[in-house]
Amino acid sequence: MAEKQLSKVLKRAFIRNLVRRIASLVVILGIAYGLLALVYASRTIFKVKMNYAVVLERLGGQREAITSVGWHARLPLFTRIEQEVSLMNQRLYLGGQVEPMRIISKENVALWTSAVLTYRIRDIRTWAIENLDPMTLLHGDYDGIVKDILQAQEVDKLISDREQIKEDIFTALKSRPINEGGPTLEEKYGIEVISFVLKETRFGDKLVEATEEKKRRELIAEAENYAADQEASRIRKLYTAYQQGIQTLQNTLGRPDGSTDMALLQFLVQQKWAAAYEKNQAGQNTVVIQNTQGSPGLNLPLPNSAAEYNEE
Repeated sequence: MAEKQLSKVLKRAFIRNLVRRIASLVVILGIAYGLLALVYASRTIFKVKMNYAVVLERLGGQREAITSVGWHARLPLFTRIEQEVSLMNQRLYLGGQVEPMRIISKENVALWTSAVLTYRIRDIRTWAIENLDPMTLLHGDYDGIVKDILQAQEVDKLISDREQIKEDIFTALKSRPINEGGPTLEEKYGIEVISFVLKETRFGDKLVEATEEKKRRELIAEAENYAADQEASRIRKLYTAYQQGIQTLQNTLGRPDGSTDMALLQFLVQQKWAAAYEKNQAGQNTVVIQNTQGSPGLNLPLPNSAAEYNEE
């Protein structure tokens, strides 16, 4: 019995020791995890990723850019991480928005355009240490340069010559000083301008409708002018034929002494006009009879119904 009781006591003691050890291990692991979490949260130990840089501010006010990839340590109370900067290619939209923005051309015509600049930070010290809020500053200079070039163009060039305008803007962004004698964008911000794309340039919806309406009216006016020219040409040809006919009659009725039998000429002219009226009374809107010596009497033929009535 004594041996059994002794074995039970030993087992209980073993279990108690095991539980205590496990509890102690859990507590130690928890404390270690908490310390690690605290260190990570305070970024006492931090990691610099590839194509990224970290700017540290030390207690004395010095600012340092760290670009080497890997893990780094800092003193928690004497330094702080000011910012983390990406060194990869980045986009910058015109007006800070993807949607097209409104501009005014050289002729004071409103258009909508959108563009995007691709750039990359090459000098982290110039970008993050020498410029306060560099992204806002870059937005302002970028929008100013692009708008100056776009709004100095004629509206026809903005629509039809976009390729050349895009190249001019890229050259200005990459190498032209922001102001005369001043730095370029690349020099001021420590960046490299990779590319510039002019995505679209278009008229407003109301201007498009007005332009289409103007084209429609111009086409109608051209059609009306063409019809008027055709009518005038037909009248000129008819008048020329009439003159030639009268001249032929006058030459045929000429006397040996060179004079003309006016009575016979007037009679034949009246008959010619009567025949012309009879042929063109349906479909001919106007018949002009010109007589500078008086009002000749015309013997017009009666309509068929009236002629049959007289015969009866």
